[in-house]
Amino acid sequence: MELITEKLLNVVSDWTGTFAGAYNIRENGQCAGRAVTENIDISTKTDKPGIDIKIKPNTKKETVSIPACVTKGDIDDLVYNDFYVGENSDIVIVAGCGVHTDTHETARHNGIHRFFLSKNSHVVYKEKHIGTGDGDGTRSIDPVTEAFLEEGAVLEIESVQIKGVDSTNRKTKAVVGKDAKLIIRESLMTDGNQVANTEFEVELNGENSGTNLVSRSVAKGSSKQNYRSRIIGNAACTGHSECDAIIADKATVNAAPELTAANPDAQLIHEAAIGKIAGEQILKLMTLGLTEQEAENIIIEGFLK
Repeated sequence: MELITEKLLNVVSDWTGTFAGAYNIRENGQCAGRAVTENIDISTKTDKPGIDIKIKPNTKKETVSIPACVTKGDIDDLVYNDFYVGENSDIVIVAGCGVHTDTHETARHNGIHRFFLSKNSHVVYKEKHIGTGDGDGTRSIDPVTEAFLEEGAVLEIESVQIKGVDSTNRKTKAVVGKDAKLIIRESLMTDGNQVANTEFEVELNGENSGTNLVSRSVAKGSSKQNYRSRIIGNAACTGHSECDAIIADKATVNAAPELTAANPDAQLIHEAAIGKIAGEQILKLMTLGLTEQEAENIIIEGFLK
């Protein structure tokens, strides 16, 4: 692997020279390393770029890492990854992505991930995104996630965009069955002329199904953020969507949560709040000896956690 790849892996997936458990490392559209375990198998697709990850039933406390890196401009990486999670499994999936360019050319990664969670399975899915490099080429990351949750399954998605991504279109669609739960926690920051679009669409089709969608973002410079969420309650279910954003400089944030209830026992709630950092918060921290910029950074860091 290239040195840039190793640096990106360290940031987005806690790479320290190796991974514990199964893993597949993607570098500039190619496999740069792979390992499987007794309970987790990874195989290359034969009809399109990507991999199939199959987790045996009753697999517990294992981790599978599938980071992807683009280390130079003029690369448009597209990958299709499918996860098949067996009954009663409880695993962690780490899927960070980093794009780097030192030229005028665009570096882009587009990961299309599908999750098939069997009955009573539990998955924590973690993804961090970062853009780096001194070039003025566009750094683009466009993740697409589709999830299908069977009875009693739980999917927790933790998505973080750290910095440096010029353009991102983040789309998530899910179908949630009986007693199943989808939880999404998104944190992102934009600056300069960066653009970030988030779209969530969740169908709650099973009795006692539920979802909790939480997005926290900071928009600075002249950046633009658009947040769209739609929760569709087709059964006795609970759904909550929350979008909180801090805005500064000449940035723009647009939040449009939508609820559709097709069952009288569907309980759906949405919240949206956009505002600047309160001046008294900054002043309070400055009395402790911090500069204004240091105070602002601490507030933003705490807000995005």
